[in-house]
Amino acid sequence: MEGGGEIFNFIKVWLSVFVCLSYCYAISKRVSKGLSRFLFVLPIVCLFLFLPLQLHSIHLGGTTAFFIAWLANFKLLLFAFGKGPLCNSDPSSISLPNFVALACLPIKIQQNPSPHLNGDYKENPIEKSKNTKIKSNPSPQMSHLNGQDKENPISKKTKEGHITPLNYAIKGVLFAILLRAYNYSDYLNPNIILVLYCFHIYILLEIILAIVAALARVLLGMELEPQFNEPYLSTSLQDFWGKRWNLMVTNILRITVYNPTRHAGVTRVIIGHERAPLLAVFATFVVSGFMHELMFYYLGRMRPSWEVTWFFLLTWFVFVS
Repeated sequence: MEGGGEIFNFIKVWLSVFVCLSYCYAISKRVSKGLSRFLFVLPIVCLFLFLPLQLHSIHLGGTTAFFIAWLANFKLLLFAFGKGPLCNSDPSSISLPNFVALACLPIKIQQNPSPHLNGDYKENPIEKSKNTKIKSNPSPQMSHLNGQDKENPISKKTKEGHITPLNYAIKGVLFAILLRAYNYSDYLNPNIILVLYCFHIYILLEIILAIVAALARVLLGMELEPQFNEPYLSTSLQDFWGKRWNLMVTNILRITVYNPTRHAGVTRVIIGHERAPLLAVFATFVVSGFMHELMFYYLGRMRPSWEVTWFFLLTWFVFVS
């Protein structure tokens, strides 16, 4: 498709998103949470699964799919039942621009910059479930659960503020070098190409999310939490998935999948209170696998191979073993 046509479709898609979210904002004041609101929101959720199919470029289509088919849909499902970021404030106190931004952008308002200092810190679900198996002798990365948390400078820097512009400038230069390296792909080992793709996805995703967050911060006047925490410095699977990689997805999966599964009565009856977090993490990885399959479908329009889902299941197995 010609570039002009793709841009035109991109504008149409996002105008549709704005109209749909304005409708959801209106029903928040008129329809009570629960099944009634869910029935009003369900057509929008279905439409948000369809809209990314109108875009065919990897960058525009992939970004739009991630924003609305994954993040916005999960937030709207939570919103239907009075939960999640769209329901943290009284409907009469949140403005339409803030509602739309929170619904479709990968941002989270920074409610408390220093959660460790006031005792309101909420464990990451992956760490919490891991902690159910290691209560008497917590590992170093779990020490914050018993008051022995000593953050390294990088982690502390990210919690206290956002990554510096110099950091993003360096990653921008690396991304430009990466694009240049593709010109020599015929001379590179296929495995090296796969590694380059991994860095491509990470750097591009972080830069896009940072730009979106910066615009939202300026236009809406909201202080936002960072979306990444230098994932290449991870020391474990728990550290990577729970505290460093794509934190907006981690948060939305926690409140849509992990918490409901962990606290469900049937879960506790079947496997018991102590093992419930492990099942909740399993459910979280399964849903994450399905959503990644969906994202790859939007990018390539190819039948799912389910390799990504199996990857997440393998990750869970390594995590619990």
